[in-house]
Amino acid sequence: MALQTKETKAQRLERIKKEKDGLDVLANILKYAKTGEDIDSEDIDRFKWYGLYTQNKNLQGDDTNTYYMLRIKIEQGYLSTEQLFEIANISKEFARDTADITTRQDIQLHWIDIKNLPQIFSRLQKVGINTFSSGDCPRNIVSCPVNGSDANEIDDVRDIVHALNDLYRANYEFSNLPRKFKIGVGGCNKHCISHEVQDLSFTAVQRDSGEILFSVAIGGGQASNKHIASHIGYIQRQNIVPTAKAIVTLYSEHGRRDNRSKARLGHLLEQWSVEKFLLELAKISDIKFEVFDNISFTPYPRRSHFGIIQTKEDGYNNIGYALTSGKIGTKIYKLAQTLKLYNIRGIALTTTQNIIVIGVQKGLTDAFTHTLDVAIELSTQPSVFQARTLACTGLNFCKMAISETKNLSIDTVKYLNEKFPDFVEPISISINGCPNACAHPHIVDLGFIGAMLKRGEERVSGFNLLVGGHLNGVESKFAIKTPVKVTPEEVPIFIESIILEYEKSLNSNFQTFILEKYLN
Repeated sequence: MALQTKETKAQRLERIKKEKDGLDVLANILKYAKTGEDIDSEDIDRFKWYGLYTQNKNLQGDDTNTYYMLRIKIEQGYLSTEQLFEIANISKEFARDTADITTRQDIQLHWIDIKNLPQIFSRLQKVGINTFSSGDCPRNIVSCPVNGSDANEIDDVRDIVHALNDLYRANYEFSNLPRKFKIGVGGCNKHCISHEVQDLSFTAVQRDSGEILFSVAIGGGQASNKHIASHIGYIQRQNIVPTAKAIVTLYSEHGRRDNRSKARLGHLLEQWSVEKFLLELAKISDIKFEVFDNISFTPYPRRSHFGIIQTKEDGYNNIGYALTSGKIGTKIYKLAQTLKLYNIRGIALTTTQNIIVIGVQKGLTDAFTHTLDVAIELSTQPSVFQARTLACTGLNFCKMAISETKNLSIDTVKYLNEKFPDFVEPISISINGCPNACAHPHIVDLGFIGAMLKRGEERVSGFNLLVGGHLNGVESKFAIKTPVKVTPEEVPIFIESIILEYEKSLNSNFQTFILEKYLN
C-alpha cells in the first residue's frame, strides 16, 4: 500500500481555492455568524478574500473566543466624512476602539467577533465601502492621496484607479492568482506610491514637449520577493487598463503555484527574464512600449505630503498630518466629529500610514488645525521622527509576529522628539514584528525586523537591524542586514546613540553615514 504524502502549504491552498473560490465564502461567513457552528479551517483561509484574518490571542487572557482582524479596503485611499464616521462607529461598537492605517491605504480593525460581521458588512456597504482587500488577488491599488486636488500633480489619475478597481473588484477572472498582486498608479510629482516595490506600477511623467506618458514598472517587492521593479517603457494613459489586465492574466497563467515563497511576479521575471516576459506579453496584448530613458524620480525622503498643501480649487486647502505607525483607533471618532463640525469633505490615507484632510476652507484653516491639535494632538508640522516612522500590526494582534511594534514605535518617536527637538534630517524608521516586511523595513534608513534574541541564558523577542534602504528610481537600493540585535527596550536608546554619533561625524548625509558605518 502506497504511503500518502502530506500536502504542502501551496498544494493545500491551490486545492481549496479550486474547490471553492475565495469570493464564494461570503455565504459561509454569514451562515457561521448566524448559527455559531464550528468554522471549517479551510473556510478560515478563504475568509482572507473578505479581509478577515484570525487574530493573535496574545491580549485575550482567559477569553477563549476567536477574534478577527478586518481589513477594510479604502479605494483611492479616500474616505468621505460620512464613511469615516461609519468606520469610527464600527470601531467603537465592535472593535474596542481599534483602527490602524496600512501601507496600502486600508484600515484594519481588531477584536471582530464573527457574529457581528453581517451588521458590519451591511453598514459598510451602505456607505459604499467593501472589504475585498486580501487573498490571492489584486490588493488595494495605491495612488497619491491628493489625486485630483494637488495643484502640482502631473496628471489626475482617479479615473484610471477607478477603472482598475472596477476591473478587479470581486472578479472571478482574477480572484485565484498564484499569490497577492500589488498595483500602484501615480500622477503625483513627488512619486509617493513607491513604484519601485510594486508588482506593477504606472507612473506619470511629462516630457519637455508637455506630453504626459506613463512609465511602466514590473516585479517589485520586499520580503521573499525582494526586487526593485524593472522599468519596461512608456505607454499612453488609455493603454493602462488593458496593459494591467494583460499582465495580471500572464501572471495568473504562469506564476508558480507549487511554492508560495517563489510565487510573486518578481519570481516569474527571475525565472523568465524581463525580455521573455515582454515576448509572452506581446502574444496576448498588442500594447507597444516606448523605450525607457532613465528619467529621474523624487528620492524617498521627499515623497511625503505634510502641512498646508496648495490645491487646484480656489478657497480650499488640503492639510497633511503625521500619525505614528498609523494607529488612529482612539482618535478616529474625534477626527470624524471635527471634520463634520467644519463641514469638511473627508480624508485621504497615505502609503506611509499618515492622513491628509481634504477640502478645508482657507478662512477656517487656522481654527481647524488648532481644534484638531487640541482634540487629538495632530500637528501640521510633525517632527522628522513622527513623519517617517512605520510599524506593522505586531505581536499584539498578528499571529506571524515575534515582537510588539505599534506602541514601541509611538514610544520611540516620543523619546527621540524629546532628545532631538531640533533635528531636521529626514530619517526613516520601520519597526516590524516579523521578517514579512509589512512595514517596508527594506526601503528605510533604519529597519527593525522581529527576531528571537539570546540574552544570557534566555531567548527573548527583539529585532535585527537593517540599514541604508532607499528608493530613487533606478538608483534604488535595499537595506543591508547588520549584526546588530536589540530588544524592544533598547530600540529608542540605540537610535539615539546612532544619531549622536552621526552629529559628531563629518558626514552631512545620514544615509551615507549609516552605510559607511556598517559596510566598513
